[in-house]
Amino acid sequence: MTHTAKRPVTVVTGGSRGIGAATCLRLADEGHDLVLGYVRDSAAAEETAAAVRKAGARCVVVRGDTAVEADVERLFDTAEAELGPVTGLVNNAGVTGPLGRLTDTTTENLRRVVEVNLLGYLLCCRRAARDMAARGGGAIVNISSAAATLGSPGEYVHYAATKAATDALTVGLSKELGPQGIRVNAVAPGTIETDMHAAMGDPDRPAKVALTTPLGRPGQPAEIAAAVAWLLSPDASYTTGTVLRVAGGR
Repeated sequence: MTHTAKRPVTVVTGGSRGIGAATCLRLADEGHDLVLGYVRDSAAAEETAAAVRKAGARCVVVRGDTAVEADVERLFDTAEAELGPVTGLVNNAGVTGPLGRLTDTTTENLRRVVEVNLLGYLLCCRRAARDMAARGGGAIVNISSAAATLGSPGEYVHYAATKAATDALTVGLSKELGPQGIRVNAVAPGTIETDMHAAMGDPDRPAKVALTTPLGRPGQPAEIAAAVAWLLSPDASYTTGTVLRVAGGR
């Protein structure tokens, strides 16, 4: 297959729904070809991929679990084989588990949250860094959360802990990879209207959180996607090691 040299090739994990899907669409509009990673919902992944292609971008859909090393390797191998060298990574795949106090959280849920949100990010960053270093540059955006500094007591302190780890990963890796021309940043969303809240057992959570948010409303996935797109763009060429908070003032 011939590769279009000037189009960025960006891997988006958790790209089938919510922030990931919005990011895929925004990046397609800005001239990226996409590799959409997802773990479960093939129908949603294909729907997002169809919208990306309609916007004029190429899109490859790859099913896999980012907490599994072999799946991460296959994701990036497929990206390079189908679209060419990877120039960008959006580390977005994440889980919260059910809302609740730490004392009530099962070990199984703790392990899964840490494996997806932290180990998965590390595995994806490691592979992206290897690929990008070999070609002399690239950009990584990790999706963090305002929970990293708020702590999320009574909701999911374990999730918040993984997002604080994401911020540390972003800062440290940016310093490690800067000399190789690779930028590493993060976006820390506040409460965003996605189906994640229903999945964790509280579909009304965005409306409730809005009452304590200075802007008085939850955010939209497209608002996070815009921040991600900027960090991946040439406009952010001197920005690295930054955690960009997009949280309505929280």
